[in-house]
Amino acid sequence: MRDIAELSAPDTGLAVPPGSTAAGAHRRRLAGRVAAFLIVLAWAVLFIFPVYWMAVTSLKDVSEVFHLPPVWWPAELKWSNYSEALSLFPFVDYAINTLKITVPVTIGTTISSSLVAYGFARLRWPGRDLVFYLVLATLMIPSWVTLVPLYILFNHINWIDTYKPLVVPSFFGDPFSIFLLRQFFLRQPQDLVDAARVDGASHFRVYTQIILPLARPALAVVALFAFIASWTDFFGPLIYLTNENKYTLQLGLFNFFAQHFVNWPGFMAASLVVLAPMALLFFLTQRTFIEGITFTGLRG
Repeated sequence: MRDIAELSAPDTGLAVPPGSTAAGAHRRRLAGRVAAFLIVLAWAVLFIFPVYWMAVTSLKDVSEVFHLPPVWWPAELKWSNYSEALSLFPFVDYAINTLKITVPVTIGTTISSSLVAYGFARLRWPGRDLVFYLVLATLMIPSWVTLVPLYILFNHINWIDTYKPLVVPSFFGDPFSIFLLRQFFLRQPQDLVDAARVDGASHFRVYTQIILPLARPALAVVALFAFIASWTDFFGPLIYLTNENKYTLQLGLFNFFAQHFVNWPGFMAASLVVLAPMALLFFLTQRTFIEGITFTGLRG
C-alpha cells in the first residue's frame, strides 16, 4: 500500500509523510466543528440578548434606561426594583388565578387530545382520514374568525367574567396536539394492540394500559405545550375577564404597565418574575421535550 501511495503521489521532490491524509481530514473535521459551534454560539447570543437586556434593565436606575450611549451594566445594582415592583404587582394572587386556568387546561388538553388521537390512529371507521384532515384544516382558521361567535355564545350562557371560556374548550381536543399524538401512536407496534385485542381487551383498556404508558414522552410534550400556551395567554383573559380580582399574570402585567409605564426598571423586574417559572420549567423538562418531539417524527 505504501508503494502504491508513493507511485500515485506527484513527483515534487518532497516525501509525503505517512498519515498526512488522515491528519488533514481530522483537521478539516475539527475546523468544521469549530465553525458550527461558533455559528450556534452567535445565534444563542442573539436570542439570549433580549433576556439579558430585560434582566439588566430591571437592575438599573430610571435615568440609565434611555441613556445614550446605552448602559450595558448599571453603575449600581438596584435590587430594590424587585421589592418595589412586587409590592405594587400582586404576583401571588395573579399566579393563583393563572394556575386555576393553566392546570385544568393542561389536563383537559392532554386527555382529550390523546383520546381523539387514539381514535384516528388505532380505530378503523369510514371517513376516518377525511375527518382527520378536517381537524387539521381547523389549524388554518384564524382565531379572529371565531372570536365574535364564541363571545356571543359564552355571553348567552353567562360565562363572561368566568374562567369557563378559557378552560372548557380544552376538554374537546387541540388540533395540533391531536396531530402530534396521532403521529406518535402510529409509530408504536401494531402487534401489541392486536395481541391485546385477541386476548379480549377493550379499546379503552388498550388505550389506558398499552398506548398511554408507551406515549409518556409525547404526552409530556403536549402537556408542556398546553401549560406554556395557557400560562402566557393574554388575549383570552383580556376578552373574557372583566373583574380585576380574576386577572391572570399576563393581564395583570399589562395592567401594571398601564399604571406605572414610566417605571421601566420596575416593569422589567415584574416581567422577569413572570418569565422565571416558564424558563425554569423548560430547563427542567427540556430533555423530555426533545425526546417527545423526536419520537413523534416531527424532526423535519
